[in-house]
Amino acid sequence: MASGSKKVIYAALIGNTLIAVSKFVGASVTGSSAMVSEGVHSLVDTGNQGLMLLGLKRASRAADKKHPFGYGMEVYFWSFMVAVLIFALGAGISIYEGLHAISAPEAVKDPIWNYSILSLGIVFEGWAWTVAYKEFKKTIGDTPIWTAIKRSKDPTIFTVLLEDTAAMLGLVIAMVGIFLSQQLNMPILDGVASIAIGCVLALVAVILSIECKALLIGETAIPETIEGIENIINAHPDILNLNELLTMHLGPEDILLTVSVDFKDGISAEMVEQSITDLEKTIKEAHPKVKRIFIEVQSVSDHLAATVGNA
Repeated sequence: MASGSKKVIYAALIGNTLIAVSKFVGASVTGSSAMVSEGVHSLVDTGNQGLMLLGLKRASRAADKKHPFGYGMEVYFWSFMVAVLIFALGAGISIYEGLHAISAPEAVKDPIWNYSILSLGIVFEGWAWTVAYKEFKKTIGDTPIWTAIKRSKDPTIFTVLLEDTAAMLGLVIAMVGIFLSQQLNMPILDGVASIAIGCVLALVAVILSIECKALLIGETAIPETIEGIENIINAHPDILNLNELLTMHLGPEDILLTVSVDFKDGISAEMVEQSITDLEKTIKEAHPKVKRIFIEVQSVSDHLAATVGNA
């Protein structure tokens, strides 16, 4: 998944860099506020891809004494920072530019520049969006996209996908705003388009921040993984009862698993140790994302008493 994430990010980085330069050139020629907003949008997205690459690099560091479970959650932190930047810079500057253009509207000059650059932007952004969508599709199968985003544990891919979707919408909005401002001789519509772009970016930023927050504070594995682990444990001949099973993602490809089980009476300590070893091996083979497993041996009554005592 890391290689797939980097592929998506590099594609978005190249596309956004190219189109950011084009948009700022167009804005300087035409004076369009919507084009300025789009340029800022692409520039912010370019910086965001840099932050996500930084997050992937830092997350790959090996565990140490200070962080015994590794640095996988760095990906979630930097993805959250991307959401903050989209809201503060992308949406904030776009809305500011729009309000400024509405208060002092000016006719857009040489609109052919805008149409050409926006069309070029749609090509670049469309290519980056296609790369992100194909990578995301590999992981979700037939699951609806919105459901898959809510369930995904790799924010790098769905962040780029949402960014590129917002970029495509922004390009369309900018083109419509410039066209209407020309056809209706209402320069104010260029500013309205800029505000609309800012609203789109703000919405995407809120969605991303909600998803990244859930991952940052500790999110469980997907239901299919939990069910699969439960089936493995319940099928073990020496286990009388599965008392509790808890999972948490420490990174997109790193799941922490803690289990409390009650073994049948009369089993020797050596048999319990071997059963635990076999369980860990079977679980990790069936679910490679499970990197760390802690199995607690406890009777059902003792587990219930401890649970009530901690409630």
